[in-house]
Amino acid sequence: MPRWRRIACPPGVLPAAGIAGLAGAVFIPLDRPGIGWVLAGSVAAAAVFTVDHRARRTAEAADSAQHSAASEETRRAPEIPGGRTLLEDAAAQSDRSDMNSGGSVEADAASIPNSPESPISKATERGSGSSDPVGTGGRTTVEDGGADADPAGSGFGVRAVNWGRVWWTTLALALLAVGAVRAAGWLFALCVVGAGVAGSLAVVGRRSVYGAWYDVIAVPIESIAGIPWVYSAFGRIGDGPARRSWRAGMSVAVTLALLAVFVPLLGGADATFAKLLDAVTPEIDAPSVVQWIVLFAVLGLGSVGAMYLLAGPRAAATGAPSAGGLRRLEWALPVGALTILFAVFVAAQFVALFGGDDYVQRTANLTYAEYARSGFWQLSIVTILTLAVIAVVLRWAARESAADRAWLRILLCAISMLTLIIVASALGRMWTYQQAYGFTVLRLLVEVCELWLGLVYLLMIAAVLRLDGTWLPRAAIGTAMSTLFALAVLNPEGLVAERNIDRWEHGKNLDTLYLGRLSPDIVPAVERLPEPQRSAALSTIRFDLDEDTWQGWNLSRANAR
Repeated sequence: MPRWRRIACPPGVLPAAGIAGLAGAVFIPLDRPGIGWVLAGSVAAAAVFTVDHRARRTAEAADSAQHSAASEETRRAPEIPGGRTLLEDAAAQSDRSDMNSGGSVEADAASIPNSPESPISKATERGSGSSDPVGTGGRTTVEDGGADADPAGSGFGVRAVNWGRVWWTTLALALLAVGAVRAAGWLFALCVVGAGVAGSLAVVGRRSVYGAWYDVIAVPIESIAGIPWVYSAFGRIGDGPARRSWRAGMSVAVTLALLAVFVPLLGGADATFAKLLDAVTPEIDAPSVVQWIVLFAVLGLGSVGAMYLLAGPRAAATGAPSAGGLRRLEWALPVGALTILFAVFVAAQFVALFGGDDYVQRTANLTYAEYARSGFWQLSIVTILTLAVIAVVLRWAARESAADRAWLRILLCAISMLTLIIVASALGRMWTYQQAYGFTVLRLLVEVCELWLGLVYLLMIAAVLRLDGTWLPRAAIGTAMSTLFALAVLNPEGLVAERNIDRWEHGKNLDTLYLGRLSPDIVPAVERLPEPQRSAALSTIRFDLDEDTWQGWNLSRANAR
């Protein structure tokens, strides 16, 4: 039986997907950052949360009613001598028989499809009354790998708040909200990707057995499986909440269809009404219609995938994976050699640092700025490769004995600390190079990436000390998304413009053509310049600054006008 047939489809999935798709089609301006992005994301998140929350409450109410009925049945059962009821005596005899046979009463009951304790039976009782395990409320507990083993990562019927989901959802919406403040297209594109990753991790909840690569794209993957899931549930709609939800969704669709027909007719009948419509409705043409259809499909299917994952979460990863078979000599020799090499390199860096420009010119026949530029990319590659080496050793090195664990902690922490110094050296080189030749967005981005790598190394040291790196991938992704949001708050293009103007005030050249290619985010910084430099930098920016629709409203563009 396909997995999507074993997962109960709660009421409201189809209307929620339609609402999310409609919000994406109406709110999102694809051609620019704007407030519509966070509005669409908020509506989609609210629709998914509402369906999930109602299904959880339905499942909990069903469990509570079943428990009350069982308690009442036990209370009313006739007693036998000794003060126990017949049901309790039968259960005790069954337990004794099970202990003698080495089996499990609960497991046997759960394995019988028609047993009251069977997961399929429970899901059927919560559903529409049919014998199919896919109901209209709650969810089945027959999941791949036992998804319900992890309470925080399970679906419906769990009352506790999953703060991990709250964190990832908040981060996703915060990244989308950058579009309402910053006008830089490249920055917001990164934020949209980051919001998609954070949203997928919010839906997955706890770390799944499929790993971080699956978790970050789980929603688009499961959106495909969600199509037959919704279609199958739609084919079994009877009377009840699911039927009412479907009828409400059809009412909304009919309403939109009627408005699409009558609004243009009334607009053509009266010029005053037509002018009012022009102020509140977008321009309708073939590209716009295609864009609306694409956005509706993407947001709608994404919401279906999210609700499908919430209804039937993937199995949660439990515990740390067992260590591999790398013996101490097999990993300690290469790691030790790298540690010695890095120690010699770091010592040379300190000599160059304290020797200054004269020492570098005598030794390398380069200016200090050329020296800084020549080594940055090599040091960055070394940083990334070393991170991979440490991750492999931490995953596969044997740690059976106390000596193995001690050597693992000492060597991996040593090479991590030395690499942190290399990261600092790379940052110092890039800063020196920018002071000599000017600041650009690309140079700032690589600096931020180096800072993030340094933070990842600190997390790696914590993982090495604990000898457990299972939490590290999600932590690294979380710090990456947080760093991206912090960069957006700092206004990277405005920061670049500020530093270049500072250099100009100290007698260096100012590339006004480069500043003119940046976004309206730099306008507050450029206002510091006198004429004609200010007009030279702002003319190109304001020339391309057309009016925003209400969905595309942006603070930087509004201030630049």
